[in-house]
Amino acid sequence: MQGHGTDMNSPSREVSYGWVVIFASLAIHTVGLGAPTILYVALKPIAADLGTLRAVPSLAYSLLMIGAGVGGIAMGWWMDRRGVMQPVLFGGVMIAIGAVVASHADGEWSLYLANGVLIGLLGKSAMIAPLIANATRWFDRRRGLAVAIIASGQGVAGALWPPVIRFVSDGYGWRATFFYYGILALVTMVPLALLLRSPKGGAGGADARRFTTAVRVAGLHPKAAQAVLWLAVIGCCGGMSMPIVHLVSHATDLGMSTTHAANALSLLFAAAFVSRLGFGLLADRIGAMPTLLIGSACQTAMLIGFSMVDTTTGLYVAAVLFGLGFAGIMPCYSLIIRMLFPESQAGWRIASQYLFASSGMAFGGWLGGVVFDISGGYSAAFWVGAGLGVVNFVLVGALKLRHDGSLTPRSVTV
Repeated sequence: MQGHGTDMNSPSREVSYGWVVIFASLAIHTVGLGAPTILYVALKPIAADLGTLRAVPSLAYSLLMIGAGVGGIAMGWWMDRRGVMQPVLFGGVMIAIGAVVASHADGEWSLYLANGVLIGLLGKSAMIAPLIANATRWFDRRRGLAVAIIASGQGVAGALWPPVIRFVSDGYGWRATFFYYGILALVTMVPLALLLRSPKGGAGGADARRFTTAVRVAGLHPKAAQAVLWLAVIGCCGGMSMPIVHLVSHATDLGMSTTHAANALSLLFAAAFVSRLGFGLLADRIGAMPTLLIGSACQTAMLIGFSMVDTTTGLYVAAVLFGLGFAGIMPCYSLIIRMLFPESQAGWRIASQYLFASSGMAFGGWLGGVVFDISGGYSAAFWVGAGLGVVNFVLVGALKLRHDGSLTPRSVTV
């Protein structure tokens, strides 16, 4: 069973409350991204205060992202059975508790526990995959735009959080920043979670049973097609995370003030916010795979650009162009999964995709710190990230060619 878009002559499932769910999800996602932002905006003060290398807060970020990905599988399973509200409500409370615990970290292991387990595994795991999977069930004709709006929380958070966190961290320290963020997360995310609903009806058992004798996916066994998507997302997210995690540190290493460095990161995410909505509309028009390939090519080109600029103006320009390019990638994976696989499997498949995305972000964030420690600069790290982007482009391009060339249905068992 391969989807090729929505029949515009058939009745639409879209209703007005779906947009309430979408914008509540956007707000939740935006607030939830404050926690990892603290780690990379205050990376240098955290490392200095704990007396460690930069690889330690980088690893805390990596553990947070891995935890979010692993926990997302359970959160997706929870959402499929009990609706979206419960896991998101639980996740919001865990993020708040984790941030308060992080504010009292007395060494690297307590920092890892707070971020990897409480904020990541039990908290942020509910902040994206369940929200995205739920959104794909509310919309059919404007699914790309709906998913892009939630995913644009990364852009909103990136524009909002760095200057706020930089101001609080510079004035009161990174520990106070974590503490105040935890209180804010609790008082905002809990009421927002209460607005969430799952649509009535949805995929049933018949849909799942049909797929046990489904046609091949892009000419591949469904497991193989999913594996290609997993490998592809590791490539793009590995490269994507390098400037996101290390841009502030890179800019200050070049002699820029912390204000200018945080502003560069904000510009990156502001551009990403605008671009992500545009990419969502583009995906509804030309399809998710071509849209993903466009974003992948742009991201790879600008990673090379980052390695070549060393002025404030050049860094600002590179940040904006990178934001415009990378933003269109991640929402496309959810759309591709909904196109290739049945709705009844959306929750766990999208969650598993975000697990590998988080692993890629974790790998890239950690690798950027390691390459810096080895080479003494970030230029080599950006080139490594560009290489990962090439891998992503090749894998997605090959999957698209196979999908376009799939002609003869063949039954397989998932």
